[in-house]
Amino acid sequence: MNIVIVGTGYVGLVSGTCFAEMGNNVVCVDVDRRKIDMLDNGQVPIYEPGLEDMVLRNSRAGRLRFSTSLESELEEAEIVFNAVGTPPDEDGSADLRYVLDAARTIGANMTHYLVVVTKSTVPVGTADRVRAVIREELDRRGVRLDFDVASNPEFLKEGAAIKDFMSPDRIVVGVDSERAKEMISRLYRPFLLNNFRVFFMDIPSAEMTKYAANAMLAVRISFMNEIANLCDRVGADVDMVRKGIGADVRIGGKFLYAGCGYGGSCFPKDVRALAKTARDNDYRMEVIEAAAAVNDRQKTVVLEKLRQVMPDLAGKTVALWGLAFKPETDDMREAPSLEVMGGLLKAGAVVRVYDPAAMDECRRRVGDTVLYTGDIYDCVTGADALLLLTEWKEFRMPDWSKVCSLMTGNVLVDGRNIYDRQEISQYGFVYKAIGR
Repeated sequence: MNIVIVGTGYVGLVSGTCFAEMGNNVVCVDVDRRKIDMLDNGQVPIYEPGLEDMVLRNSRAGRLRFSTSLESELEEAEIVFNAVGTPPDEDGSADLRYVLDAARTIGANMTHYLVVVTKSTVPVGTADRVRAVIREELDRRGVRLDFDVASNPEFLKEGAAIKDFMSPDRIVVGVDSERAKEMISRLYRPFLLNNFRVFFMDIPSAEMTKYAANAMLAVRISFMNEIANLCDRVGADVDMVRKGIGADVRIGGKFLYAGCGYGGSCFPKDVRALAKTARDNDYRMEVIEAAAAVNDRQKTVVLEKLRQVMPDLAGKTVALWGLAFKPETDDMREAPSLEVMGGLLKAGAVVRVYDPAAMDECRRRVGDTVLYTGDIYDCVTGADALLLLTEWKEFRMPDWSKVCSLMTGNVLVDGRNIYDRQEISQYGFVYKAIGR
């Protein structure tokens, strides 16, 4: 099939590349000329394991192309996926300007029947707005063309996006016509051959499913962080609690790990957008709003732990292991590290940082306010304290004797609970964790 993907971020580039991998002809469109030039030259502008090899393979095979002109790519298209960004507005709502701009371009230039599929995370009712914009542009041209609008939310985890797309837990599709259902069924038929579950439903339900899924996971994380903070006060161990409740088949063990809060491009903005949708409909989602508030507070817990043993941070050197909001990505959107760096700098500390993938992204965000180092040992050199913020594999088993010899101080705050207190204590560290 001939597929057009609008937007080359995580969702658009991964989706387009994986559709090409399945044998479709795909063109990924973006208004950012720099990104398109990079992709044309075999460079992937985001860090995602396995993506670069797949982009190169499908580009060389002629199944995957890149363009800055949506208008010129609609002539051969059968399905257009709208995967542009939906950044949060100040009131927490999703900013739909890019989604609607793409719809406007489609309506102004389409020449035949198309299925326009929203892949971006959007509030309930967005499909109706997209349909209205396309119809308005067709009316402006005096053209009568059939088209369908559908919803196909993504459920990709950054750091495992290729696997999630090629071997999905489920595929959710919202449609309101048999013609659109048949087109999308053809596209996803290779997945059906592997017995993956495809759920067809009405469009509002599909739009809501994405928000509900992310909100549920966010609630679980914030719930466990609340339990962890109480464990600190009553002498319990949150890891033991996690194992105890995770063994209950009604609960399960995923997303029950305590830490310094969630971040990234999905959970924070989607939770806020869902709460805003509720308020717009005269309802307050108190559990969802509480989860967001808990998470905002949790991002400060690492600094609170540090100040328990080092009240005055002025002039102190603090090393940070990890900047991305989670491993296997360079994404720092709403990462706890941003809150931590800001607090340390405000307190007058010298901040040394290291992350396997997110150093360039950190430079883009905070400039030269922190010191960038070459590896985990360079990072801790001369440090009074070490803070673990992202649980990259290379941080799990360092040479602690070498770390001790390089550090000036002996404070270790484990923001992800990956170390064993007894082992760490043997090296003379003052060890602080979350809920342990």
